Amino acid sequence: MAIQSQRPRRKLGYEDYARFPDDGRRWEIIDGEAFVVPSPTTDHQDVILRLATEVKNHLDRHGGGRVFVAPLDVILGPHDVFQPDVIFVADADASIVTTTHIRGVPTWVVEVVSDPVRDRKVKRDTYMRYGVGEYWVVDPELRRVEVYRPGADPLVVEPPATLSPRALPGLSIDVMVVLGPDTRPRRL
Repeated sequence: MAIQSQRPRRKLGYEDYARFPDDGRRWEIIDGEAFVVPSPTTDHQDVILRLATEVKNHLDRHGGGRVFVAPLDVILGPHDVFQPDVIFVADADASIVTTTHIRGVPTWVVEVVSDPVRDRKVKRDTYMRYGVGEYWVVDPELRRVEVYRPGADPLVVEPPATLSPRALPGLSIDVMVVLGPDTRPRRL
């Protein structure tokens, strides 16, 4: 009986990603595997815009770095290319910003929940493995922000609390402002 061998599947990298067809779909590569990222909802976009505006206003007044929003490629490593919802790169890390993408580890990353398992587990673990200083998961449905920092226990923050990212300690973000009005149906 002959033993059949299978060639190991090659992990995808940024060069593969850059050759994906421009077909209107958003892609990410996680551990060498390609995933289609669905278009965000309008509520999702509202949260991104509110948070990025808070950060941008602070940076305009105090400096300290740059804030970006998706879609923007973040090449974390050879087989991990993400498009985080909000990306902050401190001045000290500015060398990772190119004219077309970010190549390296951002200072602070935020994802608004669209796929709970991918955002809370897979992306969190990947960001922590690469050394992202802070990762926030904003969950408009559960009305909370989960904060992950290397070497620290997760922090869950709900309105009416405020949050300050470590990279911008002078910035105080009102969680209620970021989440927006609570439009969930009320139980009687």
